[in-house]
Amino acid sequence: MNSVWTMAAAALAFGVTALLGKWMVPFLHKINFGQTIREVGPKWHQKKNGTPTMGGFMFIAGILVAAAVCVPMYYHTAGRSSLESMMRTKITGGLLMALGFGAVGFFDDYIKVVKKRNLGLNVRQKLVLQFLVAGGYLYSLYIAGGSSILIIPLVGSFHLGVWYWILSLLLIVGMVNAVNFTDGIDGLNASVTFFVSVFFLIIAGALGVSGIGILAAATAGACLGFLVWNFNPAKVFMGDTGSLFLGGLVCALGFGLNRPILILPLGIIYICEILSVVLQVSYFKATHGKRLFKMSPIHHHFEMCGWNEVKICAVFSLVTMLAGAAATLWVVYGT
Repeated sequence: MNSVWTMAAAALAFGVTALLGKWMVPFLHKINFGQTIREVGPKWHQKKNGTPTMGGFMFIAGILVAAAVCVPMYYHTAGRSSLESMMRTKITGGLLMALGFGAVGFFDDYIKVVKKRNLGLNVRQKLVLQFLVAGGYLYSLYIAGGSSILIIPLVGSFHLGVWYWILSLLLIVGMVNAVNFTDGIDGLNASVTFFVSVFFLIIAGALGVSGIGILAAATAGACLGFLVWNFNPAKVFMGDTGSLFLGGLVCALGFGLNRPILILPLGIIYICEILSVVLQVSYFKATHGKRLFKMSPIHHHFEMCGWNEVKICAVFSLVTMLAGAAATLWVVYGT
């Protein structure tokens, strides 16, 4: 019965997301919600100027509809009248956290569109809002009886006390921004997040956490539905609205499985993306103008090396698949 509602969630999220594109892409064109491409970016990206942004609303709707239908139906058919308190908090709280991050992204996108420039909210404004959203989610886990024990497969369990919540706060905000940096070329973020979600789904099955598995399936299906419109050449971009939402959801899946440590191997591409930016800026300042990469985030470096966007998506997805397979084995043999 679990597999039925898992497949239903994936199919429903895919269908809603893909079908919404038939209305939303023309609508975004009509209201002139077009992306302003960075002048310092690859010159060939300038042809993408005006491509509709905020397409993340498509998969946000798909995931919410799939979760709202399939999670309650699974628990009902499994003979449970309602979700237990902690699982309800993990699913509902996780979705609310993702929506909170998506709202921050929406404000950022809206400023970019209205001002017709690539910069929206400043860094301080973004971080303050992001820490508030992440803090609210972690507080909901805490008051619901969430544990401060960090489980590391094959290693053991560690009671971190207050440090668990502090490190979790930093992990969530850092990873959400890392996912945001991964959104820079057609189809990349949706492709990588599709495979991240698939492996979260597999691990959820191995651990017997059906509710989170259904949410992971919905995320995977929605990413595929979005790729119908976002794969190269993209007809719509997800914008910060979508990328920050996905970042929040990836974190919600990790915490929902009570294995936030898994966010690190599964999110290896996200981490490489944000590290490339940090290293580039640090090296530039330390050497008074020299660059470590041709351009950051690192997907642009590979572009400048001559890789096309489809090749970058394929290679980065393959890396995610290998990391996901390793993470799955890590959990299976460490449980």
